[in-house]
Parts: sequence; C-alpha cells; structure tokens
Amino acid sequence: MASDTGEDGAAGAGAGAGAAGGRGHSAGDGQGPGRQGLSRRRLGARLLALGGVLVLHSALPGGSAAAGGPAERRALQGLRLRYGSARQAGLLDRHLEEVADEARRFLGPSPEHPYYAGAVVLAGRGRTIALHRAMGDAVRYADYDGRTDRVREFPAAERIAMAEDTVFDLASLTKLFTSILAVQQMERGRLELEAPVRRYLPLFTGGGKEVITVRQLLTHTSGLRSWAPFYKEPTREGRLRLLWSVQPQETPGTVYRYSDLNLITLQLLLEQVTGRTLDVLLRDEITAPLGMQRTRYNPPRSWRRITAATEVQRPPWSGLDRGLVWGEVHDENAYALGGVAGHAGVFGTAFDLAVLARALLDGGVYAGRRILRPGSVELLFTDYNTSFPGDDHGLGFELYQHWYMGAMATPHSAGHTGFTGTSLVLDPSTDSFLVLLGNSVHPVRTWRAGSAPRVAVGNRFARAVPVRTRHGGPAWFSGITPGASGTLTLPPLTPATASARLRCAVWWDTVPGEGAFHLEASSDGQRWEPLAFSTLRSTGGTRESWPRGSAGGWSGRIWHRLEAPLTAAWAGREVRLRLRHTATGRYVGRGVYVDLIRVAEPARLLFAEDRPADAARLEPVGWTRSSD
Repeated sequence: MASDTGEDGAAGAGAGAGAAGGRGHSAGDGQGPGRQGLSRRRLGARLLALGGVLVLHSALPGGSAAAGGPAERRALQGLRLRYGSARQAGLLDRHLEEVADEARRFLGPSPEHPYYAGAVVLAGRGRTIALHRAMGDAVRYADYDGRTDRVREFPAAERIAMAEDTVFDLASLTKLFTSILAVQQMERGRLELEAPVRRYLPLFTGGGKEVITVRQLLTHTSGLRSWAPFYKEPTREGRLRLLWSVQPQETPGTVYRYSDLNLITLQLLLEQVTGRTLDVLLRDEITAPLGMQRTRYNPPRSWRRITAATEVQRPPWSGLDRGLVWGEVHDENAYALGGVAGHAGVFGTAFDLAVLARALLDGGVYAGRRILRPGSVELLFTDYNTSFPGDDHGLGFELYQHWYMGAMATPHSAGHTGFTGTSLVLDPSTDSFLVLLGNSVHPVRTWRAGSAPRVAVGNRFARAVPVRTRHGGPAWFSGITPGASGTLTLPPLTPATASARLRCAVWWDTVPGEGAFHLEASSDGQRWEPLAFSTLRSTGGTRESWPRGSAGGWSGRIWHRLEAPLTAAWAGREVRLRLRHTATGRYVGRGVYVDLIRVAEPARLLFAEDRPADAARLEPVGWTRSSD
C-alpha cells in the first residue's frame, strides 16, 4: 500500500499509489535538432510496429556496436568502481560538494518536519565514485502519535547514525530488479515481450485481462488499477484470488497508470517460467554475479543494526499495526507476500546500486561479469510509451522525468524512485549516476511529500558535469533556478545594409514547454519582437530553423552555431538585440549557455563580444559569466 507514486506522495490506509501525479511532462522525440538516426522514442514506436521482438539486437543503437565500445571493453577486463576525486571523475568539485549540502538541508524542517531522519548520497561518473556521504540518523524515532503528531525519540545513546554502508528498504526500486530479471528471460527465449500474460499464467483472464501483454506490465500500460489490499487476505491462496479477480479499469494499452499489480503479476510469471522464486532469481542472476553483497530480499536479523528504520505503522495511515518497522519490508503488501514481491521488498546499499548503475551504463557487464546483452540494456532505456507524452517509460525504467531527476533529466536518463525515500538516476549522455537513499517515512509517511530532495541533488549534480567552450574560457550562463528569467542585451546598433547578421554559439537544455531561450529585437528598448534564427550543431548535420525566435528542450549536450539575419526592415535604423531565457515551471534543465556573440555585415563588424569595449556594453540581467 505504501507504494511509490508519481509524486511519491503519502498514501493513507486503503489508498494506493496514484497515477504519477506531478510528473514533469515533456515533448519531442528525444533528439537534438538535426540529429541523425533513431531516437529512443522513435525506436520504441518502431519496435512496437515490429511486435517488440527482442531478437532485433543488431538493429538497436548500442546493440552489436556497443559490444565493442570502450566502456564495455573496460568492464569486460574486470575493472571495477573506484573512489576518487571530482577531477578524476571529470566533475567540478565545488558543485559536487553542493550535492551533499542540498541533501543535508532536508534534515531540517521541510517545511515543517524533516524530510528524512537521515540519508546517504552517492554520485559518480565513469568508474569513479566522487561523492559518498552519510548524514543524519538511520534510527531515531521509537514511536509516533498520530492524534498529536508527536514522536518519541530514542535516547541519544540508542540512536544509530547513518553510515555510508547503511542498508535501506529500497521499496519500488525493486521494480528495476524484477524488470531486469524479465529481460534476462527474454534473452533466453523463455519469455516474449509482446506475448499475452495468460500464455504463462492461464488464470490471468477476465474483464479484458487476457489481452494484457508482458510489455504492458513493464510499461504500466496494462489498464490495471494502481493497487489492491493483499495484506487483508490471510492466506496466499486468497491473495492470488484477489489478483485473478482484478479487472482492467481501461482497455489495455490505452492509458498509463503506475501500478504495483503489474510487477506483482510479473513476479508470478517469472516464477512460473523459471521454477525459482524471485528472491532466488535475484541472487542467482543479478546480485551474486555483480558482487552486490548487501542487496537481497528479507535481510537476516544480523543486519538490523546496519539497516535504516522506516515507519511506525498503525492505522489509519497504515493498513497494518506493526509498530516501528525496522529490518523488515515497509510495504504492507510485500510484507503480506512474505517479504518477496515484484514491486517492493529488496534491501540494499548505495554502493551496490552504483554497481548496478555501472553495469547498465557499460552495456550489461561489470567487473567482467555479464547480466544482460548491450541490446537488452537499450530496451530497458527505450521509450515504449510514445502514446503517453510525459510518461516516458522503458522496460521497468522511467525515462526523462524532471519531477525527481531534476536537471539530470535528459531523453537518455533512466531511473526510478521508492516510497521509503530512495531514488536512482542514470544518465548515459554524461556517463554519470546518482543515488539518494533516505528514510523519509521514518517516523511516518505523512511527514513528507513530493521529491524536493531528489530534485535538489539532481540539479546540483547536473551542474557538476561541466559545459566547456571550445576556447576554454567562460560563457554567459542562464542559471538553473526554477521560475527565473533574464536578459542579455546588446548595445544599440545601426546596420547599414540588409545583410547584417547576429551569430553566436549556444548550448541549451530546458524542460520542454516550461523553459526556453528567445532572441528578440527592438527599436526603442521597450517593445520587443521575436527575431527568427537558425542553428547548426557543432558536429555538423542539417541546419534547424526557429521561425518564432525561440528554442527549448534538449539540444544534445552539444554546442550549436546560431545565426539570425537582420532583415531589410532594420537597414539604416537603430536596433537593440537581446537574448532572453525563461523557466516557468517547477523544474529546470541544465540551462542555457551563450558564447562569442557577434553582429556583422559584409564590410563592417558592428559588435564583437571578444572586443573588450564591446563586451563592457553588454547588459546582463539574470545571466552570469561561467567557465563551467
């Protein structure tokens, strides 16, 4: 019942996980302007048209080619994660430190109660873990009174401080492991992505369930409701009857709804086709090969002192009356299922999640041990939900979600959250990974809502990945403050001909529909009109036109050459030009950079930012000079 929702919101007794409220909606096909080849959105659509057959590995980006890529070659050689400096990871130290500062900030009122009692944050790039910090308490609260909203804390001597190797109830991050196990069975020919679930579970029928496919379970498009109270059934038989009786609320494939029932069904399916229970599959197929020694279902009693406590469970906020949950699974349904469930129940550490992240970023292999083919990893990260913009979803992995990834969100980013306060984000475009584990339901789920810490650390970590100019010097930077705007205004200029042009280099990453940069012109500095421009990627390709004078979304982490003609209407007239950035939503991307602004006509250079006198006449409001 305490399953993760789109906004990771609190769920009261009898209220299941909702349909991803609060997600940052996005548009586009995940490609920068002029980018050639298949995008992940178009790839997902193409695979669906072909029936989603997994044998198409050779047609996948990173399929046969990735097998010989440098990252995978290093992983196959047995290289492992290492601890190192920000510089060794290709990160910026001062921004990396702010990742820890942001995580620590939520130990205080957020806004009234602490968001979590403690947290562990881990961030890295390539094979280097550059940040791994523990803060706060793993065990702090002994009891909670819902009538007065007061807690009883353990005496100071009995509290347990958070440690870097603290074990957490990962909650819905479990879904990622279940999804990986499913794709492994597809590789082995035991499971087909587009097959109806009833082929493997004959009792999974009724009310339209018979047409639900394996893919629809993995992408939350089955039409099943979000949740069902399995914990109310005293026997396993009763819990299975409840699942068999559930009917789709909408026609499968016509709606996106995040549902624990999808992954519980997938668990039963996997156990049927393999003859092994899910906990054994997890150990044999993922954690043992990768050396993830602190990741498992049902941790032993001896782990309790190194495990973060979760909630004081009592009605009405919980469906069960268990008191302080510590060392056992928090999710009521997973608890009722014996601690082993497809949607929740896995415990693990930040380091172990970093190992999993590295394996996926390296095409399914870590330290010489392979758990997936490179093409299968691509399927995990391919958007199959092209019909549901904003709910981008691979096989088990959520994609491009600003609502918890923050500025780390790109069309290539993948991850998931967990109701207990956990999250994992991978960004293949920068070869980086971020883990934030917090015990945010300790002492009670109602003390926090939303994903503010996740967004905050995601923003700061994205900032730690530098954006470099070709000349190595600073560029104008818009910043990454939500709701901010600013202008960068050139001094008055008077072109003599109709051949004048503004040129500059520009790099941008904004939330689609909620952030953009604009190029504008004015005769008096008061009334501004858009100035059409075009951009060309620094790596070549086709020039892209922006007739409305604005661009936004994802540009591919590549500099573009911007060119804007000043039409004949401005010949012989004084004109002022400006670049304006806007961020109108709750979330932001990595921001906008502008460099080497010039205005010229065939016989004359009207303005050149690299001339000190001209640069001094620029009027920045909300823009700053930044070398990173």
